[in-house]
Amino acid sequence: MIESLPAFWAVIPAAGVGARMAADRPKQYLQLGGRTILEHSLGCFLDHPALKGLVVSLAIDDPYWPNLACAADPRIQRVEGGAERSGSVLNALLHLHAQGADDEDWVLVHDAARPNLARDDLDKLLSELADDPVGGLLAVPARDTLKRVDKHGRVLETVDRSVIWQAYTPQMFRLGALHRALADSLVADAVITDEASAMEWAGMAPRLIEGRSDNIKVTRPEDLEWLRQRWANRR
Repeated sequence: MIESLPAFWAVIPAAGVGARMAADRPKQYLQLGGRTILEHSLGCFLDHPALKGLVVSLAIDDPYWPNLACAADPRIQRVEGGAERSGSVLNALLHLHAQGADDEDWVLVHDAARPNLARDDLDKLLSELADDPVGGLLAVPARDTLKRVDKHGRVLETVDRSVIWQAYTPQMFRLGALHRALADSLVADAVITDEASAMEWAGMAPRLIEGRSDNIKVTRPEDLEWLRQRWANRR
């Protein structure tokens, strides 16, 4: 199967501070199973034979990255992160272009604080989208009953969950198309929350690929504790 998977670049925006974790350092540098969250998030890509290279976007004054063993990996290149995720990703794409990457190359953008990506999900994304004209992302169908509320927290209606999905990462798009979508949306001051939303803003319809629900993003302390317990049980 590996022979049929497309080669790809990986981009990890990791310049955020993760204020909701209320920790003494950015959440991507918290420990999980003997390594930092960021190292786990990078690991699934670094272990993949189709990887062409990886760009990580970091705060310019990040004191933690140089202490990681992977910081010396020749496949990883560091760029300065932006004030928002979209700026961090755009800086990474500009760097790839400067290094000679082609507009038609696939780029996978993955959250720095999403350390539980399964190799099967990564391979599924690459396989399903290899010939897609737009690209897409891993996602999970909504399971719970969903409510739309007013500004006072009162329920206005129950939302049809059959058409609602949670957007996960990696998100996989062509380098040139994603670069243009992000750059144009930033100029237009559009609200962009992930790469798929930039592509949607540009008039394209990304494809959803169902992935595992445990590919969670560490946002709050209970997320990290859940992963710690899960990994402890696995061992």
